[in-house]
Amino acid sequence: MRRRLLCLALPGLALFAPAGFAAASQGDPFGSLAWPDLAREHFGAKATVVFDERVQVQVPAFAEDPMNVPVTVRVKDLAEVEQITVIVDRNPIRKVLELFPQPGSGAMPAVSFRFKLEQASPVRAAVRTKDGVWHVGGALVDSAGGGCTVSGATRKDGTWSQTLGQVQGKLFSEAGSSSRLRVRLMHPMDTGLVAGIPAFYVNKLSVRDGSGRELLRLQPYEPISENPVFSFDFAQAPQGGVQLVGTDNNGNRISSRIE
Repeated sequence: MRRRLLCLALPGLALFAPAGFAAASQGDPFGSLAWPDLAREHFGAKATVVFDERVQVQVPAFAEDPMNVPVTVRVKDLAEVEQITVIVDRNPIRKVLELFPQPGSGAMPAVSFRFKLEQASPVRAAVRTKDGVWHVGGALVDSAGGGCTVSGATRKDGTWSQTLGQVQGKLFSEAGSSSRLRVRLMHPMDTGLVAGIPAFYVNKLSVRDGSGRELLRLQPYEPISENPVFSFDFAQAPQGGVQLVGTDNNGNRISSRIE
């Protein structure tokens, strides 16, 4: 019997899935039968979840380096964003990052970084607004895989301990009064999925202005790439520069001031 195909689309993406998958996957644009369980796991059984083109996820069509897959998440014309959660469906550790822009801080609902990818998968950003609704966007990235289950370069050569916790960063002025903060944090970001190497990763980061007021809070997880680089956007340039403070899951402290 010949199967009828249903075309599913997101901005910049075209997929084909057997007819009937949309119903079984609760309308997931990727037709993933795992989506209903993913939604319950990360948002709760009673949460309101909608697929929303205003949540934009940019990834390469093919990840040439599965240990360093670039992703940018932007939210357009969606007010009162309280949280952004990035999930990779087919990673052994699905949750990659959580971002919490602080109200009135000027922090924009956007973030760029790199992550480890175990196999081809949808990459999703779920945005929770003040009314409790989760708005979900995503994109598909193909890959030869294996990014989560091999150790990074500094772990292999042993140099990670010499640079652990060091921070490099710069605040760039954009058009008008807006600005972009780009920071690099030296850390091996071990997933715990490599034999003999326990999970060791940055688990809390806070970006603050010169007076110590928190602008945004970030909770990275194991799939973030080694020596992570994060980019954040602000509607107004932070006063007095910025401070980056945080910890890893072993209790090591991170502290740096960026002008």
